[in-house]
Amino acid sequence: MRPARLAILLPIAFGLGCGASGNERAREYFPDMARGPAYKAFAPNAATRSGLTLQAPVPGTIARGHLAYQFHYGPGEEEAARAGRELTNPLAPTSATLEDGRSLYTTYCLVCHGAAGKGDGPLVVAGKIPTPPAYTSERVAVFPPGRIFHVVTMGTQDATGKQKMPSYAAQLTPGERWKVVGYVAARLQRSTAP
Repeated sequence: MRPARLAILLPIAFGLGCGASGNERAREYFPDMARGPAYKAFAPNAATRSGLTLQAPVPGTIARGHLAYQFHYGPGEEEAARAGRELTNPLAPTSATLEDGRSLYTTYCLVCHGAAGKGDGPLVVAGKIPTPPAYTSERVAVFPPGRIFHVVTMGTQDATGKQKMPSYAAQLTPGERWKVVGYVAARLQRSTAP
């Protein structure tokens, strides 16, 4: 660039970008691009189709940090059996996955089901809850992984509709639930060793 052009452009650039005191904004080119009007969440807004500032999320969107996971099964024995037929564990039973499953089982399940899955957890021993079935019992030992996943996700109820086991869907992500299922199937359902 020639010195003559630089001598002309430098004062113009200085004049546009500077000149404000510490308490005022300097001159800006298109200030509305950086600082738009502020709207309160529940205030009317002429810029939107609905006339409201707060908009519903677009159908099918997923909140940041959440998995796109749909569980299409209801509560009850019939739905649990269907989940058992239709769902398979997407996680391979690697040593890392089983270790994660063991850790999660110890945190969330051991208190009722016991370390070896015999239904002798501390709450049972203290008489606080009825004894859950052992994983090696005739009935539970044949449960496929999908059915166990359903139980962890939906919980269980007795014949009168009273909750026997709560749902752990709020505490465990679907991936964590599958890790617990993998651990139960590999280590507790078919053996007595934890």
